[in-house]
Amino acid sequence: MDFVSIRIITADVARLVAFYERVTGVRAAWATEDFAELATPTATLAVAGTRTVPLFAPGSAHPARNQSVITEFLVDDVDRVHRELTGAGCLTDPVAGPTTMPWGNRSLLLRDPDGNLVNVFTPVTAAAVAKFAR
Repeated sequence: MDFVSIRIITADVARLVAFYERVTGVRAAWATEDFAELATPTATLAVAGTRTVPLFAPGSAHPARNQSVITEFLVDDVDRVHRELTGAGCLTDPVAGPTTMPWGNRSLLLRDPDGNLVNVFTPVTAAAVAKFAR
């Protein structure tokens, strides 16, 4: 089995896609106005509108209700990303500014426009760098 993607359901696909394009630097590929994907070398973030939910199971997903999942992005320089997001006005709800965690990652925890938690991080210790070496 391969982990391929995670999908976020939202009431405003364009707004959420624009946010994640800014955070990741990846341009979205749009399939329809209700579905776009941001593909990275290791996984894909899919963003879908509420109109797609009934195609799977009516009422099974609701936008802006996540209280437990953190979507994480590995970046080259989390401090630079923090500066860029702040300067672009995208960092409207930071949860925790760049902080070096005990497991060796320097992390920026923020919320996307729907309130979902997003962790942008850079490995900074030798062990963390080795763990994420490609």
